[in-house]
Formats: sequence, structure tokens, C-alpha cells
Amino acid sequence: MKIQESAENYLETILVLKERKGLVRSIDIANELEFSKPSVSIAMRNLRENGYVSMDAGGFITLLPAGQEIAERIYERHRLLTKWLTGLGVDPAIASEDACRIEHVISAESFAAIKAHVQKHDAE
Repeated sequence: MKIQESAENYLETILVLKERKGLVRSIDIANELEFSKPSVSIAMRNLRENGYVSMDAGGFITLLPAGQEIAERIYERHRLLTKWLTGLGVDPAIASEDACRIEHVISAESFAAIKAHVQKHDAE
């Protein structure tokens, strides 16, 4: 399923914040991404309407199965690409920024090859 890069970033951010804080609200996302609260509210409405997240009466956001799947895929790509770039000697902050850009456009074939390379290198 193809969704916009911005939606992938929101879903990944929700996953990361959930792991870090346990509960996630729109304000947490706004603070993490340094976006305005209205921008995040619009994005959350779109993600809810498309079946990626739910929001309870208290404003707490939960990833639905489709959103969880995308978030986990993007986050795995982010972590692995950051590790790979850092292993090549790239500064960790730059590696993380570049991984964030690459994670959305890399083909499944190229990512699988990088993943296999990193795993082989880790095993050595």
C-alpha cells in the first residue's frame, strides 16, 4: 500500500513516542516533529479517516493494524539505514537525517540487500 511520505513520518513518530512514553497525544507529535498543533490535528484526522489510527475520548492515539504495519516497516528501515550509514563513517546525526529521507523511497530489493549486508557484517 502506497501512502504519502508525510503520513509515514506521522505513523513512525507515533510508534516511537508510544515506545518512549507509553501514551501518545497530538501535542506530543507536534512537539516531537516541531509542527503546529493545527497541522497535526489535520494529519490525525486524515489518518483516522483512512484507518491508520484511532483516537479515544481522552485524545490518546493508537495505531490500528494497517498503521502499525507501515510504522514498523518505516522504523525498521530508519534504524537499519542509520546503522549502515554510521558503519560507513557518516556522523550519527547526519546518518539519521539521511536515513529519514531514504527510508521512504528505497525499493524493497535495495533495502533487502542492505539489510543482508548489515546482518552479515554483524555476524562476523
